[in-house]
Amino acid sequence: MRIMISADMEGATGVTYTQDVVPGTEQWQRMRRLFTGDVNACIEGLFDAGATSVLVNEAHSAQRNLLLEDLDERATMLTGRHKPLSMMQGIDTGMDGVVFLGYHTGAGLDGVLAHTYLENSITSVWLDGVHASEGRLNAAMAAEHGVPVLLVTGDDKTCEDARDYVPHARVAVVKQCVSRYAAICFPPARTREVIRTQAAEGMKNAGRTESHTAPHRIEVEFDATHLAHAAAVVPTVELIDVRRVGFDAATMTEAMKAFKVVTAIAAGAVEGIYG
Repeated sequence: MRIMISADMEGATGVTYTQDVVPGTEQWQRMRRLFTGDVNACIEGLFDAGATSVLVNEAHSAQRNLLLEDLDERATMLTGRHKPLSMMQGIDTGMDGVVFLGYHTGAGLDGVLAHTYLENSITSVWLDGVHASEGRLNAAMAAEHGVPVLLVTGDDKTCEDARDYVPHARVAVVKQCVSRYAAICFPPARTREVIRTQAAEGMKNAGRTESHTAPHRIEVEFDATHLAHAAAVVPTVELIDVRRVGFDAATMTEAMKAFKVVTAIAAGAVEGIYG
């Protein structure tokens, strides 16, 4: 069984604040160890339950956060930016399951460090008319390739979200949200055991499934009008309100590629303190 872990950082053990996830800070260096510990716990559970290979795809920020020297030696790690499928790079290579580790809730929703791709400029994202977190978006891509989501880890709000878009997947709560920048955190010894156990349980759902290729629509709302106007210069992207754009795509893979373009253009259009 070939399994992929899409590893984000905001939903890792102990992470609650901006400096915890910004590369180069002292707090980020500390949280890298906890993040790697979560990943190793997941790897252990997957192999305990029959995985034959595990690919860890780094999915946070510059995608150079995990400590390779501390990674479980049975796994491999895909690190670095500019991957065509970004957080889901590798999902199209015949995987038998995927884990969303360290995930978080979407823009405009309750949850620790909640956002969707851009930290603050995006206020909401909809996939086919439903409010969408990165988890929901990525689950749709996994389904398109016939890959089941086995486990989602993060705060309690993230796990509630996951129960809606992947009801058969296991969840592992590593902290309880108090606000966007505060949480009741469980020590690593506890969270790693929960992650390991749930990863092993999740392997019961591993195995290729029927792919679900279908057209999709994504709509994005920004916190400033000029960001929507900037994104609307992309062919197929339409301005549907002063701060909202939308576009259609023949497949989820194409939809996510277009979404990456929209977010990149919007990020480049931010002007200093005025957003």
